[in-house]
Amino acid sequence: MFDVVGVGANSVDFVYRLPAYPRRDSAFAKLPITDCLVSCGGQVTTALSTCVAMGLRASYIGTIGSDENGRRMRDELGRRGINITHTVTRDAANPFAVILLDERDGERIVLWRRDPQVALAPRDIDPDAIRSGRLLHVDDVDAEAGIEAARIARERGMLVTSDIEQTTEHVRALVNAVTIPIFAEHVPAALTGESDMDRALKALRRPHHAMLCVTLGSRGAMLLAGETLHHEPGIQVKVVDTTGAGDVFRGAFIYALLRGDAPVDILRFANAAAAVSCTRPGAMNSVPTEAEVTALTTKPTKITKDTNP
Repeated sequence: MFDVVGVGANSVDFVYRLPAYPRRDSAFAKLPITDCLVSCGGQVTTALSTCVAMGLRASYIGTIGSDENGRRMRDELGRRGINITHTVTRDAANPFAVILLDERDGERIVLWRRDPQVALAPRDIDPDAIRSGRLLHVDDVDAEAGIEAARIARERGMLVTSDIEQTTEHVRALVNAVTIPIFAEHVPAALTGESDMDRALKALRRPHHAMLCVTLGSRGAMLLAGETLHHEPGIQVKVVDTTGAGDVFRGAFIYALLRGDAPVDILRFANAAAAVSCTRPGAMNSVPTEAEVTALTTKPTKITKDTNP
């Protein structure tokens, strides 16, 4: 019924564009707000929005608050064509974030709040909702729920991708539960003690892992497929806002994976999608189309390192 089922977090983002980062006891202790924007985001919901923008069918499993931000999130997911039949409503405030955006380089500081009452529990996972997809995508916000969802998906033989940014006690189990872990840059070294990314990814690899990927911010991304470590450098663009770039990367990665692309082409496509998203403000507002991403993949920027012993 769906190409992608996503289990994880959503957020309503209040983005404030500033001429510089605030610094106390300095001329930057008081700053004017150049511009402000309310934009829906969240790790899984932004990735799903990317998938839908590229033509995939998506379903979201997560919790949504009962307040105005919750209503805003429901409306936005519905407007984008993401199925929300299996979302859970909590009588609590919806997760939100205040994002301070430095207009000089598009980098940001994120201040977030998530009421413990909106946590997604393993008991909230409907097995039939998971099985309705070709691929499952999970994040590490409510790791135990993600692990349960991944268990159900793998029993059915589904691919399971991830968004792993934390190094909490449940993260190792989540890494082991998915089939294609996608990490933030700092995570592999923190989990393994290996500073070399090739060795770190190989230390984390399990027999059922099809590939392992790590995002590197402006420096691009790496993908371990078999014994080959592919590196796709970052694409130079005029950065407006980096919010949601990693989530867009994962959504585009899923699209290219389901399209049947080769590993290096998946990496190149996802890397270009993240670059496009950085040229626009907001998280969901920045998701690109397939055509926009393809336009950035015409230059041969691949660097491949053969790591066969």
